[in-house]
Order: sequence, then C-alpha cells, then structure tokens
Amino acid sequence: MNNSKKRKMIIKILGTESLGVRGLSCSVELKNRKIFIDPGIALGWSRYGFLPHPFQIAVGAGIREKIIEELKDASDVVFSHFDGDHCPLYNPNPYQLGIDKVKNTLSDRRIWAKGPNNSPPTQQRRREELAKIIKKDLQNAEGMKEGPLEFSFPVPHGRQGEEENMVMMSRIEEDGKTFVHASDNQLSDEKTIEKILDWKPDGEIRKDLK
Repeated sequence: MNNSKKRKMIIKILGTESLGVRGLSCSVELKNRKIFIDPGIALGWSRYGFLPHPFQIAVGAGIREKIIEELKDASDVVFSHFDGDHCPLYNPNPYQLGIDKVKNTLSDRRIWAKGPNNSPPTQQRRREELAKIIKKDLQNAEGMKEGPLEFSFPVPHGRQGEEENMVMMSRIEEDGKTFVHASDNQLSDEKTIEKILDWKPDGEIRKDLK
C-alpha cells in the first residue's frame, strides 16, 4: 500500500510576526501536492533610527534559508499579495528574499497569485518584476477553485475602505481537514471574518471578534 495515501495534511509555519521578522510564510503538504504560501520575509530596515538587532538578523537569515529549501519540492506557490515580506524581490535589502535565489524553482511551479487590481503601485511593480524574471505568467487566482485549493476575492488589508491595498485568502482542504491562510487581513473587517468562518477551518476561531 502507498504510504502517502495514509499521510495527513502537514502544515509548516516558517516565518511569522515574531522576533521582528515580518511575513506569513508556510507550506501545506497534502498526499500528492505541496503548496507553499507567501515565500517572503523582511525585517524593519530602520525603525526610530535603529537597525535590527543581531539576533533578529540571525533568525531572519535562518528563516530565509528554510523558505528557499521548502520551495524546492513544492508543487504550487501562492502569493496572497506583493508586499515585500510576502514575496521575493528584484532589489531586496539584506534582510529580504531576492528573486535570484528562487527564480529557477518558481519557473517550474504552478503559481496562484492575487491579481494586479486593488493593489498599490509598488505591489503592481513587484508582481510585474517577478513575472518577467521567472518568465512565467502569474495567474490571477482570485475567486478560483482547483482541486484542494480555493481562493477568495480581494479582502481589505485591514479595515474597509482600503480598496487599493487588498489581499487574497487561501483555503486548502483534504480528507475533511481545512486550512485557511488569511494573510494580512488583521481580522478587522466583518465580511472578511464571515468568509473565514464560512470556510470552516479546523481549530478555533473566536466568534466574538465580529
């Protein structure tokens, strides 16, 4: 019997808002696919005149290498939006992930990306740069369903009224288990929270956030 048929969904959280490391990078391993969401990382370049602490830099460097390694056997890559801590960059600072480190890997993967609309000019430019360098069309996945994957239409990157700065959420389901990557929506928009609850992710979601 194929042991892969027995394997449960495996979720790896690689980079989160901790130790000054910005990002929300993770991978989700299914029976026959591995989906990587938001391969990016960042540190504050300079905050109140201070550079990142050396320990933050070391942690960030380790996460960056984990992202590069985890991407190597991914089948699908998702970009919830194109802030510098969620995608590789053409001209990164020393604390971010450069496209040159992952361009060969990304060129061979299925790409699911937030579309260019409802995004600030900087994000639109980063999207275009990534597509050009990896020589691959970045499919607008908003509202799409494919196999275990489902993507939301754009939701606010915070509160309502931010139509020029929105993100795309992802839902992954297999064998009755559901994982939701809500990206940077900050749970501050009621309709977004309702969408997450409608997707019925496993685990607990506080309904009093509404």
